[in-house]
Amino acid sequence: MDRGRSPAPPKPRAVLQVQDLQVYYGESHALQGVSLTLERGVLSVVGRNGMGKTTLCNAIVGLMPVRSGSIRFEGLDIVGLEPHRIARAGVGYVPQGRRVWPSLSVEETLRLSARGKGAWTVERVYSTFPRLAERRDNGGGQLSGGEQQMLAIARALLGNPRLLVMDEPTEGLAPMIVGQVRDLLIRLAHEEDIAILVVEQNIGVATAVSDEVAIMVNGRVNRIMDATTLAADRDLQQRLLGVGRHGHDETDGAPAPVLAAAVEAPVYRVARSGEPVDGDAPVYRADHLPNRWGLRAVPQARRAPSAEASIAEPARPLLPIPFAERIGRTALVVGTYDTKGDELRYVRDRLRAYGVHVRTVDLSTSGKPSRADVTPGQVAAMHPNGSAAVFSGDRGASVATMAEAFARWIDRERGVGGVISAGGSGGTALATAGMRRLPLGVPKVMVSTVASGQVGPYVGASDIMMMYSVADVQGVNLITEQVLGNAAHALAGMIAASPSPEARDARRRLGRPAVGLTMFGVTTPAVQGIMRRLEADFDCLVFHATGTGGRSMESLADSGLLAGFVDLTTTEVADMLVGGVFPADGDRFGAAIRTRLPWVGSVGAMDMVNFGPRETVPDKFASRRFVIHNPTVTLMRTTRDENRAIGEWMGLRINQMDGPVRLLLPEGGVSALDAPGKPFHDPEADAALFEALERTIARTALRRVERVKANINDDAFVAAVTAAFLSVGPRRDRRA
Repeated sequence: MDRGRSPAPPKPRAVLQVQDLQVYYGESHALQGVSLTLERGVLSVVGRNGMGKTTLCNAIVGLMPVRSGSIRFEGLDIVGLEPHRIARAGVGYVPQGRRVWPSLSVEETLRLSARGKGAWTVERVYSTFPRLAERRDNGGGQLSGGEQQMLAIARALLGNPRLLVMDEPTEGLAPMIVGQVRDLLIRLAHEEDIAILVVEQNIGVATAVSDEVAIMVNGRVNRIMDATTLAADRDLQQRLLGVGRHGHDETDGAPAPVLAAAVEAPVYRVARSGEPVDGDAPVYRADHLPNRWGLRAVPQARRAPSAEASIAEPARPLLPIPFAERIGRTALVVGTYDTKGDELRYVRDRLRAYGVHVRTVDLSTSGKPSRADVTPGQVAAMHPNGSAAVFSGDRGASVATMAEAFARWIDRERGVGGVISAGGSGGTALATAGMRRLPLGVPKVMVSTVASGQVGPYVGASDIMMMYSVADVQGVNLITEQVLGNAAHALAGMIAASPSPEARDARRRLGRPAVGLTMFGVTTPAVQGIMRRLEADFDCLVFHATGTGGRSMESLADSGLLAGFVDLTTTEVADMLVGGVFPADGDRFGAAIRTRLPWVGSVGAMDMVNFGPRETVPDKFASRRFVIHNPTVTLMRTTRDENRAIGEWMGLRINQMDGPVRLLLPEGGVSALDAPGKPFHDPEADAALFEALERTIARTALRRVERVKANINDDAFVAAVTAAFLSVGPRRDRRA
């Protein structure tokens, strides 16, 4: 022994070490000898749906019993410990689906979650997530998906964990929120000394935040490999994960966009009509995308692709059954019959008294026996992961999965004349998930305790009638009898007055084709001019580009009620990516992708981001150019960098359109405020937008980009847009 040499320091103990983990669901072998080690930093786990990733997370945090094997956290074997003991030992959990408490405010949730002294405090959370500070008095059920995800992450951080387990943290989020979550993971691992195990379907995020990626296949860790290698090898992604990119049409010589890793989960892609939901879709490099927390580049060593888009609901084929068969005279009385049975049966009886044919649909997640016409098991079987995904024993997760199952169930129903439900926030979320999938005009009535508050997340872009229950929906009494009776009578009247399915279908076929146009105040002259030229042959439907306007137009197209788009005003994309108050969601342009309808568009009002009163504009934008549109609306000029990112995002969405596409770019300005001498005139910023679009869009015989030497509101531009639409849109002699 060399006594003059000092002994080597002991190797640091791994934060997490999983050895030969065996987990079963009954007789189903879910995890089959899983082994992995996380010493520090971030380890991403990826794989197809149903491979055992969520089961692994639940086993680590004590929510799933382990048949054999070990899970060591800093050397301590935590198998068999109660979840609260594992949490107190220093393991935080951000579950899939967020699972925030809907009845507690943001402030109450954070105060309840704060535990002991540590680096993470409620005040620090508000500093990290300014949006939560703005929404501190709102209930969890009133938050958007991105805000709920912030709250779920903050809740876990307030336990000051040394290991953070995150299950699908970017699922269902808009691109700007995906970027925020990605950057936060990188910062936590490198600045906060928190080890992170992250399960992630978004390959771009998974490879951006970690050095190594574990790939799960059929309940086993198939391999652990270098993240940059996986990010760069699309063929390997296809073989291991079933992801890749669509083949592109032959181009006319224009450069194709640079595409990187793709994603598997339906929530990150838009399926074309008739395509399987679990296909592949391209994503793009978006490290510099702006967001409401400011422009922040990912460190060069960590840069990797980000999700191309996210959508609020799972992708689905457009109208899988004929319209005339889908619509009928039967009223569906849906809800949780285990807790609201008396009330729902009262509604059923009132409808029957008016001669309406009724089917009862039970959306309960308790597992109790049901005497409804359609049982919970029948609905739950429509979930892509089967009924076991719905009846999991976790109420928050069960509500989310049952809502998805109900949406898929109602997609396939024939003869629906109307839908009615009654319930609290959970029941409202369940029922409206299916209501939103029905075509415009099919009566939809929701009697709800939340109808007097913020109902946007429940209604979306559909025509759901929300009716405040006044008293809680708990028993048939003096108040609920009146309210529920009125709702039933209203639905009966709507069904009775509805035209027959055959008459609806005939009107759709024989009437003037409907065209969706998008407009803002600063593009009104252009839209009015286009309408004057088209209204003799087309039914022109104008949608105000305030976030919900774009979603409403997309919903009508998905319902088969539009014959084409004149998408002149796409400013909602700017609000989505920069952080304005009129944002699109990640599915913007999705209807054109799914339906292949003719799409003629432009970049109207892309020179601006919308905020409320001037004092509500975030301080970080203080040096920017503003126009006070009115006391409640403040407009902010977009910058060159923002426009470049906006153009790249929009261009990649346009690349997914397989129908006729014409994009017209007004070189004289994109709004009334962007003309020479006007406050937002900025040719350099416009040029960055136009160049990004031209560089990104893969041009083909069907997909064209054209510059026009005019302002968007000039007659020359109006004429060019009209001519473009008439060249690709439906004609009278083509209609059946």
